[in-house]
Amino acid sequence: MSIYKQWTDTVIEIVKTRGEQAFWDEYGKVEIQFYKKFLSEPKVIEGKVRDLAVEFGITNVYFVGIMDGINDSLENQIELEELTIDSDVKLEINLEKLYFNMLDASADYLYELPEWDEIFTEEKRKEIAKEYKKSKTVVKEAKIGRNEPCTCGSGKKYKKCCGK
Repeated sequence: MSIYKQWTDTVIEIVKTRGEQAFWDEYGKVEIQFYKKFLSEPKVIEGKVRDLAVEFGITNVYFVGIMDGINDSLENQIELEELTIDSDVKLEINLEKLYFNMLDASADYLYELPEWDEIFTEEKRKEIAKEYKKSKTVVKEAKIGRNEPCTCGSGKKYKKCCGK
């Protein structure tokens, strides 16, 4: 069984037995521990899954959970389904993307960590937050009326041309 399958089974088991909030409370503590250590000296994380889990002081299964969470923030994403504890991984984390994704996940307990102060200025974090909000804003395009000239330039009314 792959370690990623163990991770998903663990999540399902905790949610079924103790509830979703219990899972997020437990996993949130692991995330905070990981990110505090990583953000204090951000670098490329390389090695075997089992060794990296020990380095960060978390279980192999939870380390794969962390990898699942940061996969979108990596320069080169990892095929999580194929991982074993002996797999060699190289995690090149794009910090701007990571901060953006933390905003997207509404993980205030992560994007408000004091370790971010050493990485991005307050201004830079506000800029990323502004970009995040901008990406979530829905822009409604102007609607073409039925009796207006068609946008294709044919000279016909929209309803008789492209509006069919």
